[in-house]
Amino acid sequence: MSELRTATLGGGCFWCIDAAFRRVKGVQQVTSGYSGGHVEHPTYHQICAEDTGHAEVVQLVYDEQKVDYPTLLKMFFALHDPTTLNRQGNDIGPQYRSVIFYHGDQQKHQAELVMERLQEHLDDAIVTELLPAKEFYPAESYHQDYFSANPRQPYCNLLIAPKIAKFEKEFDAYLV
Repeated sequence: MSELRTATLGGGCFWCIDAAFRRVKGVQQVTSGYSGGHVEHPTYHQICAEDTGHAEVVQLVYDEQKVDYPTLLKMFFALHDPTTLNRQGNDIGPQYRSVIFYHGDQQKHQAELVMERLQEHLDDAIVTELLPAKEFYPAESYHQDYFSANPRQPYCNLLIAPKIAKFEKEFDAYLV
């Protein structure tokens, strides 16, 4: 019997995170969106103005019997640098912060453990925020599955494609 759960993760531009998790066995749904801010139903342009408090995130619906939360977190941390504050590569601003919005105490505890173990292998401190899940707002339709819809776009070719290739190599056993 399937046990569907929700995970909400922000690791820079949501296009990269979205593209990777669409390949994972057990992930039933991936939605790019915004969370963690104080404005209801924010738009991409409002997020980019950096005054809503939101982060770009992906919300996953996944089958716990096929892929567990700690594994999803390991994948998440492999996709971005959790030691840079409000930045991933050339994407700069609080909307690109590293953040985990946990859904319940079990996810919080699991995230703390994964982050503790990861920190042992890093020289710099992890700056990933660990916060209770807040209202999630889906991003505009053109942001959904952006990588697949725009394979020739320079950002996709130069930044997302190499991340996906590395991700596929590292997590091959978990991919569809």
